[in-house]
Formats: sequence, structure tokens, C-alpha cells
Amino acid sequence: MHDTVPGRRPVLRLASDADVHGEIIRGLRRRLPEIDLVRAQDALPEGTPDPAVLAWAATENRVLITNDRNTMVGFAYQCVAAGELIPGLIATTNEQSLGFAIDDILVIAEYMPEEEIRDQVVVFLPFRG
Repeated sequence: MHDTVPGRRPVLRLASDADVHGEIIRGLRRRLPEIDLVRAQDALPEGTPDPAVLAWAATENRVLITNDRNTMVGFAYQCVAAGELIPGLIATTNEQSLGFAIDDILVIAEYMPEEEIRDQVVVFLPFRG
């Protein structure tokens, strides 16, 4: 169940992998203090392989934020192809400013329904060029 603030839609439950810049995590928490965000490295042993991080996020029903476009995105699509459910993946990039990345993640967390992000599997940032 999502925590809600009166007058506000439920916010997606999020997780971040070890590749996400710490300033993004701090910025998300500063801008939306009620955000439900868990860092994978705080919940899983160090060096947990990407497929296990994805499986953990699915078990926890958390949309996973990653900056790893090389392997994590591929593993997400492999999971879907194998019939496994994933709660969705938000793929950031080093090409985007931290402030814009925070803005885009907050738009997704606050306004994208769980069903929509699951259907898209991966949402690539940035939203703007």
C-alpha cells in the first residue's frame, strides 16, 4: 500500500541500484520527503548481481532506478521475455543534469501509474533534450 499525502496521488515505491548518483537520491528525498525509496545497497549484500537486484525490486514491488544502461536494461527485457514480472525500470544517464534527473524521476513517481510503468518496462531519461 502506498503512503499518501492528503490531496496527492499515491507515489510509486522506488529503489535505486548502486549506479545511481548519491546526489539524485538526496535530491529526491529533499524535494519529496515522503518518498518511499530504498537503496539496493542498503538492503542487499555488496556485489549482488543485477538479475538478483531486479528480482529483489520485483519482490518488494519497487520501480528500480539505475544508471546502468549497459546491463541492467538488458536484464530487465530478458526478465519480461522469460515471463517474469518487473515493477519497471527508470534509466538515468550521465548526459543529464542531476537537477533534471531528479525532476524527471519525481514526475514518474508522482504521476505515472504502476500499470503504465510496468507496461513500458523501461523509462529512459531525459524527457527533454
